[in-house]
Amino acid sequence: MPALDSGRTALVLVDLMERIVALPLAPRPGTDVLSAAARLADTFRAAGAPVVHIRVERPNVDVQPPGSGLVADLVRDGEPVVVKRTIGGFQDTGLHALLTGFGATTLVFGGIATNLGVESTARAAGDLGYDLVFAEDAMSALTADEHRASVDLDFPRLGTVAPVAEITLEASAPATTPDGRAAATTPDSPAPATTPDGRA
Repeated sequence: MPALDSGRTALVLVDLMERIVALPLAPRPGTDVLSAAARLADTFRAAGAPVVHIRVERPNVDVQPPGSGLVADLVRDGEPVVVKRTIGGFQDTGLHALLTGFGATTLVFGGIATNLGVESTARAAGDLGYDLVFAEDAMSALTADEHRASVDLDFPRLGTVAPVAEITLEASAPATTPDGRAAATTPDSPAPATTPDGRA
């Protein structure tokens, strides 16, 4: 697939939490998903493109289940963590404002589960007008059939499905004025959705 514009693309990793990664998953275990997601995140970091993490909290409970934090070493300093309380990542989270602040028009998705948190978040992103790319080997589900239904039937209708190895980024072309000079720009500040530990 063509290289993505690093200035207009964000990586969104959904629910890579200890207790979710440890579930019996298919067609690949959570450890394989993590490995692929980490490689993809490093590609984005090297290109200066944003990496956004999403984790879920159960509503109306005093204490979250053990293992509800993101997997250790997944989040780098300064990378936002968005906390959701529904299956999808956009409802009442500020995720759209955060991505708009980054200037993102294309989102690359990975995470668990393919047909739940990833697909629900991606469908909302499509409704909001984002272009979508799905890193097939950076996601998994509770069954192989559920994963395949998303990546073979649903995701191709929403965007592009590709393996991590084929997802690359290129430097964003600098903006120019009509006479060819570099245009003065003021970078947008991302909306303050949450801190790196997921707190408001």
